[in-house]
Order: sequence, then C-alpha cells, then structure tokens
Amino acid sequence: MAVTVDLSERVAVVTGGTRGVGAGITRAFLEAGARVVICARRPPEKPFGDAEFVSVDLRDPDATGAFFRHVGETYGRLDVLVNNAGGSPYRLLGEVPAVRHARVVELNLIAPLNASLAAYELMSRQPGGGAIVMIGSVSGTRPSPGTAAYGAAKAGLENLARSMAVEWAPLVRVNTVVVGMVRTELSHLHYGDEAGIAAVGRTVPLGRLADPDEVGDACVYLASDRARYISGAALQVHGGGERPAFLDAATANKEA
Repeated sequence: MAVTVDLSERVAVVTGGTRGVGAGITRAFLEAGARVVICARRPPEKPFGDAEFVSVDLRDPDATGAFFRHVGETYGRLDVLVNNAGGSPYRLLGEVPAVRHARVVELNLIAPLNASLAAYELMSRQPGGGAIVMIGSVSGTRPSPGTAAYGAAKAGLENLARSMAVEWAPLVRVNTVVVGMVRTELSHLHYGDEAGIAAVGRTVPLGRLADPDEVGDACVYLASDRARYISGAALQVHGGGERPAFLDAATANKEA
C-alpha cells in the first residue's frame, strides 16, 4: 500500500512553480491536497488544476511583501513556502563582468531571503506556525565551473536555512532539499541530446536523472507533520551523488 501525505486545507506557496523542478513541486502539493499559489515572472503554459498563479519578481522586496499580503488576505493563512525560483546560464567567471554574477546571486539567494522574511510574518502569527523548504543544489557543495555564482548562492542558501531554523524555532521549521541532476524540458541545454542525457544519467549511482515529481515528493514530506521534528536539515535528493572520478582513473583494483 502506498504511503500518502495529506496536506488538505494547508496553503502552500511555490516560487518558480511553473516549469521544470518547480512544476514537479506544484504537482506534488496539489496531489497531497494542498491549496497552492505559484509565483513567477511568467505564467505557466497551461494551468495547474486549481493552483493560483501570481506574477511576482521576488528580487523586489516591496513586490514580494505585497504578494504575501495577498496570500494572507485571500487564504487566511500560509503553511508552506517552497523557495524554488532560481537558476543560472552557463557563464565562466572571467567572461562576464561581476554585475552579471551578482544578478545570479540576487536571484538564488536574496530572492529566497525576501520571500522567507515575508512568509515568516504570516507564519509566526498563526497557531502551528509553518514550514519553509529551500531548494538547494549539489552545486553548492562541490566546485561549479560555469555556474560558480549559482553554486556560491546555493551554498549560502543552505547556510541561511540553518540559521533561520535556529532563529525561527519552534514555530517555523526550515529545511533544504539538495537537488542533483533533474530531467526537465531544459535538460538539453545542460547535457545535450538524448544520448548525452542518457550518458550523464549513467554517472549517477541510481542510473538516471531525477524526475521533477520526485523532488516534489521530498518537499511534501518536509512540509508535512511526518517531518515535524526535522528542522535545519539538508535532504540529499541526488540519486546517490557522483561517482568519484579517481575510481575510474586508477589502475589498481580493477577487475580482469
């Protein structure tokens, strides 16, 4: 029998919840019965059931504050915030000026901070508090050539989540889902054609890239009462991580 999580009557905000990993997170919360509000700069190509969409630039603190006030006034509460909005193009550090890298940090670190502060205003005033889930990345825990500013921002985001977990306890739990490689509609930009995507998947111990809905399942778990004693944690959702390169390069301990 499948184990399900019931988030009926919970209100969840998913930032960047219109495509890719964010769409998987949105679907997972809807399937768990939550009332979902998704925000991004551009609307989804097709509606997500009963989810409400609001266009917001989360880098703008005033716009972010107004959005969360709308959520509070419309739904009467906020139980979950998933800080998923983010991303980065491929840019080697020396190829663009520092201001371009700063924008990546702003989107992946400052925007989640803005959203979390606004969400906390609502969660801290309601019985039961709430849960915040940061969408981190393995890029924040290893070198990230080509996306160095993104990796640095994700490292900062995980540290920020740990500090929030201490400062905002016991009412608000804060955790991070550290995401590995995920197959989305944009995978070809990072990994190439189908052969490239399959080859990259074989480097993962579980033998494939993650599905966006699997990231969503992890978020639903951390937002639920099943994780009621989990805060300040980093849940690795990366299929076992990356096989150490030296194992393939070494000439010792090889099968005949």
